[in-house]
Amino acid sequence: MSIMENSWTHAYITTNDIKLHYVTQGEGPLMLMLHGFPEFWYSWRYQIPEFAQNFKVVAVDLRGYNDSDKPQAQSAYVMDEFVKDVEGVVRGLGYESCILVGHDWGGAIAWNFAYAHPDMVEKLIILNLPHPAKFSQGLTTPQQLLRSYYIFLFQFPLIPELFLQASDYEAIAKVIQGTAFNKNAFTTADLEAYKNAAAKRGALTAMLNYYRNIFQQRILDKNWSILEVPTLMIWGEQDTALGKELTYGTQEYVRNLQIKYIPNSGHWVQQEQPELVTEYMQEFLLPKQ
Repeated sequence: MSIMENSWTHAYITTNDIKLHYVTQGEGPLMLMLHGFPEFWYSWRYQIPEFAQNFKVVAVDLRGYNDSDKPQAQSAYVMDEFVKDVEGVVRGLGYESCILVGHDWGGAIAWNFAYAHPDMVEKLIILNLPHPAKFSQGLTTPQQLLRSYYIFLFQFPLIPELFLQASDYEAIAKVIQGTAFNKNAFTTADLEAYKNAAAKRGALTAMLNYYRNIFQQRILDKNWSILEVPTLMIWGEQDTALGKELTYGTQEYVRNLQIKYIPNSGHWVQQEQPELVTEYMQEFLLPKQ
């Protein structure tokens, strides 16, 4: 699978009073990709050229990440703002709807956006992030609470920043490669790219603020209706942070749901098993006649 970086375009868009950086390739219907923690647009490097053959692919840096604006106020990192960011990107690019793809925190935003603006999501693809109702239920179990210990550690001021930036941001590389099942998925250059993105001024605190606001919002305790948007979930089975059991029962909240489990992959599924992820996405989006 080739990565045709020379045909990518880097650009900026102003949305919801902030400027977001994105990478784009291709023309056609909009496919919007949202990354997770502690990543940036680069986590979609394998999928961008593949889907640019049929779509205008746009992989954004979420607010607070890499080359996007990093508001200083902790209150700037709440779900309502993330949803407004996505709405502004879609409309600002001249579209009324999109194929929305999200992984990790990007998946959480994608779930919430699909509920808030179902008319703006033609199809939804979620990678290794459970439906919010299932995640909320999971946090009532000792097993998932142990897996989610880092969420509670991130609530402390300053200490997580100091930990993550120590020894030239070594912890950023360990978070990614250390929890990957496929250890060969990340080159030294890949890990350096993630470290460099996290090292940009204000980025670490911004990234952590996503977690620091998680309990102040009603993301986890709200009542969720049945989502009508056709949805594909892709799940790396060896995810050390989110148990596979969090996917069970998702069909109670999504009327038109497909789930594809990928063995021999951890949390970073689109980077650990990129060919299989691309294949499942293509089957969902471009079914053979």
